[in-house]
Amino acid sequence: MSGLSQMHCEACRADAPKVGDEELKSLIGEIPDWGVQTRDGVMQLERAYKFRNFVEALDFANRVGAIAEEEGHHPAILVEWSRVTVTWWSHKIRGLHRNDFIMAARTDALLDAA
Repeated sequence: MSGLSQMHCEACRADAPKVGDEELKSLIGEIPDWGVQTRDGVMQLERAYKFRNFVEALDFANRVGAIAEEEGHHPAILVEWSRVTVTWWSHKIRGLHRNDFIMAARTDALLDAA
């Protein structure tokens, strides 16, 4: 489990710095199952999780929603029959902040907790 999963988000302002190249390399190493996607010029973290059925997928999505609400940092969540795709990015800065990596690690930790 990543040390990031034990951290909490800090309040993110519109002028908060985006993660730089060196920090990105370091942080992505702590969440190796996540990929970086760029959509409309915005870098995002994304991972797809596989489950045995829709009920398990929906339960996981609800648990992701609960930790997102606790931290006040909300992802895009796509729930399909046996799959959940979670995408984290910081809307205010239109890119990646350390908070996104914390939440990605906490999302992974939900699997370990199940």
